[in-house]
Amino acid sequence: MTTDTRIQLVRDATFVRLTTDGAITGSRGSAPDGLYVQDARHLSRWQLTVDGTDPVALVPAEAETDDTAVCVLTPEGTRDHPPAYTVFRRQSVRADTFTEHLRLVSNRPDAVSAHVELTVDTDFADLFELRADGRHYDKPGAEHEVRATAEGLRLSYRRGDWHADTEIVCRPAPDAVTTARSGTRATTRTLSWHVPLDPHGSAELHLTVHARPHGRPPRTATPEQPSRQRTSARAEGTDDLSLACERGLADIDLLTIPVTGVDGEDVRVPAAGIPWFLTLFGRDSLLTSYFLLPYRPGTAAAVLSALAATQGERYDAFSGEQPGRIVHETRHGELAQFRQVPYGRYYGAVDATPLFLVLLHAHHETTGDAALAKRLETHARRAVDWMLTDGGLNQHGYLVYSPDPGGLVNQNWKDSAGAICFSDGTQAEGPIAVSEAQGYAYDALLRTAALSEDVWRDEAYAGRLRETAARLRERFAADFWMAEADFPALALDGSGRPVDALASDAGHLLWSGILDLRRAQRVGRRLLEPDFFSGWAVRTLAAGQRPYHPLSYHRGSAWPHDNAVIALGLARQGLTEELRTLTEGLVAAAARHAYRLPEVLAGYDRSATAGPVPYPHSCSPQAWAAATPLALRTALARS
Repeated sequence: MTTDTRIQLVRDATFVRLTTDGAITGSRGSAPDGLYVQDARHLSRWQLTVDGTDPVALVPAEAETDDTAVCVLTPEGTRDHPPAYTVFRRQSVRADTFTEHLRLVSNRPDAVSAHVELTVDTDFADLFELRADGRHYDKPGAEHEVRATAEGLRLSYRRGDWHADTEIVCRPAPDAVTTARSGTRATTRTLSWHVPLDPHGSAELHLTVHARPHGRPPRTATPEQPSRQRTSARAEGTDDLSLACERGLADIDLLTIPVTGVDGEDVRVPAAGIPWFLTLFGRDSLLTSYFLLPYRPGTAAAVLSALAATQGERYDAFSGEQPGRIVHETRHGELAQFRQVPYGRYYGAVDATPLFLVLLHAHHETTGDAALAKRLETHARRAVDWMLTDGGLNQHGYLVYSPDPGGLVNQNWKDSAGAICFSDGTQAEGPIAVSEAQGYAYDALLRTAALSEDVWRDEAYAGRLRETAARLRERFAADFWMAEADFPALALDGSGRPVDALASDAGHLLWSGILDLRRAQRVGRRLLEPDFFSGWAVRTLAAGQRPYHPLSYHRGSAWPHDNAVIALGLARQGLTEELRTLTEGLVAAAARHAYRLPEVLAGYDRSATAGPVPYPHSCSPQAWAAATPLALRTALARS
């Protein structure tokens, strides 16, 4: 279920978004179409005409598998003069490549000729240019070039030492390549073919688009995965949670991208999501890997290696880099290269660093293999040092962040502007100590102490970490607990005032263990009351508060991954009935999305509609949502 009708195909860190007749129009905003590789749009126009008109879709484009779509088109016709031929269109995507197969089949007993035209262009737009905020980025010296080749067309873009290409290879070669009609970009070209068709005969056109992003040689596709049909049909005898887990693992495969590990090795990690986040994210990749840990421990090892490779080494106010800090996101696009956006390697996350430590210990705990913990000992100690120093534990008593004027206002998982708010809707001012990050820090300190004692054989260091954790837990209980609400504050603002909005972040405290058992159980039960629990999932903010909005990104929507952490917390605190209620809601939501949980759901109550109301700008597939069913399975096994 989605409000976006475009067809999305993905494979090998490459994706394409098409209209329902297989076209690319160059749209922008919340759901732009196009072919995308490494944060750049390598096709911005791909529009087919037959006999001078837009074809009619007899069968609109449908994703046959995750990387292939098909549709059936005809030229215009009437009842007395039906179309002379039919076009069967098949489109697919793989590593840096988009392919189109057109098969024209004659419907006539005599020979006919089809006139086929394809209008193409690429704007090489950076993903950050295409978003709905309408922000403009200057590109001094940028040059676009287009030239015909023996087999088609090559479009190029250059700005300084930045260079990218898109090459279109056609078999057979086009009969003509012409400048498109007025009202288009100067680089737009129309490729045309006159295709003879024998009586009831057929002919084929094969088109291949090769995207060549800046600074990277052509890649090969990963070994072929079994194709998965897009279907919502239940497999007989298989329960909905199993189907959601199966779909989730398939989506993780789709989102897996190649990156470089700590020793220069090639590793494959889950990117955050499509269309905006097909790249390594600290927080997202860490939690996704944690959810997958009992089933795919190799994913955690790869993510930890990749994040150790990008761990902060110096101070850079523009990107938020600090020694020992774990990266929030990495980008490879033009705007990041020229530092017009801070996200090339952006460190604006307060929680990625403790989560790195949590996952490192959890990997050792799950696998019994100490090799990775030994290999990353220096990185782990540097992460602890960051928490104590620049992270704020020594100075403020908590992990804190201040709004980044050039980046993210909030630097926890609820990172949209206004997300960390008081009950009157006012955004908290920094330095902000958000609640769940303190829980992560507490857990990270205890887990790293265990590694220090069991693997690194440094009992003195382990003792210091445990003492620091105990003091943090004691402070947290005194400063964050709101007695009147009988609930923890969302955060403390820069003046130490409790940020009093009732928020789902409290559920993460059950997972980390920073709350005592009695308070944790009261919080867990509170989260399943109707103002928090929609029937599908726990909302980010409890309904009835002034800032609550069911279609707000972080102030009333419901996030599957947020609920996955809550589910693990409910299991840890022995709240089995609440866990089963939450699991049933999430699994029911997954079943109504062909077993693929989206990034986020609207916060409307389950009684309001037959199925979950979609959030209009949700990423899908999205890694930590895809891994959520696995976390639910783990939570149930532990309860």
